[in-house]
Amino acid sequence: MISIKVPPLGESIVEATISRWLKKEGDVVAQNEALVELETDKITVEVPAFKAGVLTKHAHEEGDVVQVGDELGQIDENATAALASAAVASAAVPAAAPTKPVPAPPTPAPASAPAPASAPKTSPAVRRIAAEEHIDPATVAGSARGGRVTKGDMLAAASAPPSPAPVSAPKVAATAPPAPMPPAAANGRETRERMTTRRKRIAEHLLESQHATAHLTTFNEVDMTAVSAVRERLRDRIEKEHGVKLTYMPFFAKAAALALKAYPTVNAQIEGDSIVYKHYVNLGVAVAVENGLVVPVVKDADKMNMLDFSRALTAVAKRARDGALTMDDLTGGSFTITNGGVFGSLVSTPILNYPQVAILGLHKIQDRPMAIEGKVEIRPMMYLALSYDHRLVDGQQAVLFLVRVKELIEDPAAMLVE
Repeated sequence: MISIKVPPLGESIVEATISRWLKKEGDVVAQNEALVELETDKITVEVPAFKAGVLTKHAHEEGDVVQVGDELGQIDENATAALASAAVASAAVPAAAPTKPVPAPPTPAPASAPAPASAPKTSPAVRRIAAEEHIDPATVAGSARGGRVTKGDMLAAASAPPSPAPVSAPKVAATAPPAPMPPAAANGRETRERMTTRRKRIAEHLLESQHATAHLTTFNEVDMTAVSAVRERLRDRIEKEHGVKLTYMPFFAKAAALALKAYPTVNAQIEGDSIVYKHYVNLGVAVAVENGLVVPVVKDADKMNMLDFSRALTAVAKRARDGALTMDDLTGGSFTITNGGVFGSLVSTPILNYPQVAILGLHKIQDRPMAIEGKVEIRPMMYLALSYDHRLVDGQQAVLFLVRVKELIEDPAAMLVE
């Protein structure tokens, strides 16, 4: 037997959550074929089979939290040939079966017998919902690979109107005692699920940031007229000639990099009693993915032009959404930009991506009446927010940094000569 264990997951990561088994017990697996997906607070890792064989055991179910070095399952490397011959033998039995078992069709018992065998294949979440809602997983159509029933399938079945079986409902109530089921679960008003490793780490990281820093936020607003005009004029041509979508983020990335050069303390870091000044800008950009928020890093963003930055950001954001980020994608950041405006946020106070000392928050572009040279004009305006660690960054530096970003965005041509 070969033991499959949780591999090293990266610096400072000691545990993960089993997000999905890709192979069932009894499946034949090839060497280097992915067996299970592990989700950490930063990345999703696939654990492969080191040798070909048969997966004989799942030591943990989906949703379980495991530590580095824990056993995930076992592979029998000698079982492949035996399983193949057993498959040939079982294939021969149905061929001879039609002549003898004529009395079998009227007996419905064999059809229901396999159901208990499939019950253990369900995850703890599925079994919990089955107990709370009195739903037999065997009656629910599974959407996962091989017809396996997922938690989403069970929740959908629980919320579906019980129109098809009004008659059988009283029988179930008569045979199954209702006492163990809590009233809230019976009414479907609450569901409970274990917090994922990623969500727990996000919570811990945010609390650490709040507790370990002197957190403060300063605001400004920027007129997006000039940048919007440049983007509208060049967007189609750039996408056609370079295959890159020109968003607002490259403009802010360039402006932030230039402002960080003017105010290097905003790009620094506290380590013990020392201040580490960084002569590069590794720019983290917050990306919302299905199960949380990740901040992939574009390295040396200050040395890139806008098109190069767009390509790099597009590539790393795609890896984030595909769950294919590496540890290198997520480490080494010196400054972060987060854009709540894509979700409609008008103004917010972003939390520091500790141990960084500043984060720039972008927001929704909204038409507002502005006083321009004694006249009221409608302009596309955006609120900017800079949260910073007041232990290192003084209020004057934070305000001047934000003013510099505003000046560059309102006059994008100035970024070409900096």
